[in-house]
Amino acid sequence: MEETTAVVDVAAQGTQNAATAGDWWGMLIYCLIIFAIIYIFMVRPNKKRMAEYQKMLDSLQVGNRVLAAGIYGTIKKINEKSIELQVADGVVIEVSKGAVASVE
Repeated sequence: MEETTAVVDVAAQGTQNAATAGDWWGMLIYCLIIFAIIYIFMVRPNKKRMAEYQKMLDSLQVGNRVLAAGIYGTIKKINEKSIELQVADGVVIEVSKGAVASVE
């Protein structure tokens, strides 16, 4: 009787090990699918948006009217990391290039 129990226990352990290995591969495939979905719907569009924004910043020229930090102004001077905007007659402010939201 004990021999039969031992055989059943060994068979149950083998089945349990096979199920655990199958679960591991299934979980790996599931994680890869989730990462692919995140990349397709979040990372790739954000990279495209950032490339377009950088292109807009690179195309800034003196005389352009821009919206920067909620303030409309005309570009009077472009520095490496900032721009000088004329917001009214005789009023010139300096803002970061990264604050530019749009060019008109």
